[in-house]
Amino acid sequence: MSEIIKNRYEFVVLFDVENGNPNGDPDAGNMPRIDAETGYGIVTDVCIKRKIRNYVEVVKDDSEGYKIYVKEGAVLNKQHETAYIGLGVDPKDEKAAKQNREPLRDFMCKNFFDVRAFGAVMTTKVNCGQVRGPIQINFARSIDPIVAQEITITRMAVTTEKDAENKTNEMGRKHIVPYALYKTEGYVSANLARKTTGFSEEDLELLWESVINMFEHDHSAARGKMAVRKLIIFKHDSELGNAPSNKLFELISVKRNESERPARNYNDYNVKIDMSKVPEGVSVIEKL
Repeated sequence: MSEIIKNRYEFVVLFDVENGNPNGDPDAGNMPRIDAETGYGIVTDVCIKRKIRNYVEVVKDDSEGYKIYVKEGAVLNKQHETAYIGLGVDPKDEKAAKQNREPLRDFMCKNFFDVRAFGAVMTTKVNCGQVRGPIQINFARSIDPIVAQEITITRMAVTTEKDAENKTNEMGRKHIVPYALYKTEGYVSANLARKTTGFSEEDLELLWESVINMFEHDHSAARGKMAVRKLIIFKHDSELGNAPSNKLFELISVKRNESERPARNYNDYNVKIDMSKVPEGVSVIEKL
């Protein structure tokens, strides 16, 4: 494992969707999430972190130090038991578990990438403590209000023999956004990495790689065409940072080109960084 990160970072990600549903809302019949007051589209932080986890799982394939804690089919208490087994602690011995709470937490950080990155609440029956991760990601919001469309689809087959007596196909519906460009912001705390999780320079490079490629192994008919268009990173010269994050985010402007028609691709937008106002002690890195 490489050395622990020593610099604070903020980052901005621009991604888009074409004829797909980037993040369905189960409380609204799985329609694309939307801010009801403004009409802007929303993608949750949990959804974005799921894509990052999935990419790490694909490329690292459960290799040492890069297991994924929250994944499909995982039983969290079973994940915790790996720490008890690794340290030779009986999970039924509450006194021993309490005495080894910090080593158990450190074991989880060392072996699970997403615990080391995002943190985790592991205070279930098989207790491994709680970790506040150095990586935090905001909800993504669309640059413009979205118009979610409901498309009727048909399937040229029926489900049961009884259905076949009355019809020859099945009807269904699909929710899509014709096009939308989304923006999200994230934070990397070197202070929390040093004090708690041990998030390293190698982990950081994997994070950037995962953000850039988070949709490349996640294609599906429901999500349509999704792609990361821009990753802009602000690197501070120090552990605690040299400027407020909100001031850095304000340096990036994303505006529509002058056109009367609705946006239908990334080229309908202009993305600019005001380099003249970048504070001293902060450097700008564009990965895309």
